[in-house]
Amino acid sequence: MSKPASSFPRPLSEFTAASLGGALKAQGFASSEILTRWPAIVGAEIAAHSEPMKINWPRPKSDVGEVEQAEPATLVLRVEGPMALEIQHQSSVILERVNRFFGWQAIGRLALRQAPLRRKVPKARPAPPDPALTARLAADMTEIEDDALRDALARLGSAIKTK
Repeated sequence: MSKPASSFPRPLSEFTAASLGGALKAQGFASSEILTRWPAIVGAEIAAHSEPMKINWPRPKSDVGEVEQAEPATLVLRVEGPMALEIQHQSSVILERVNRFFGWQAIGRLALRQAPLRRKVPKARPAPPDPALTARLAADMTEIEDDALRDALARLGSAIKTK
């Protein structure tokens, strides 16, 4: 008798890793962690004005037989224009934090590209509907018997009228 497979929800990252893996590797990222954990790596203030674009890894030397330490890569950052100078001054701190995240001397220098960040600004929540208008609209809908439906329609009408 075999045990039935347990059914549990799988994290979305399992599905997106396969589809995004090729695109990330083309930009030099071995995984998406540096992108998703950027604020935790460099700090909230630096992350608010910068985001990693790609990592340029140097080509390996073709000398066969000699084992050399790999040259560090270049991390290309997209930085908002006014903060580029500040980010450049903090480059040694950023390099230290990124290399600590990798666990080895992976990144040797930063290259800055001034451009607007591609983050979406969260939309502000709309103001709640006016309670007086909602009550007046609910009172006008006497033919609707269900109280919950009447209140929901009154809130919808109030939201539409205020726009």
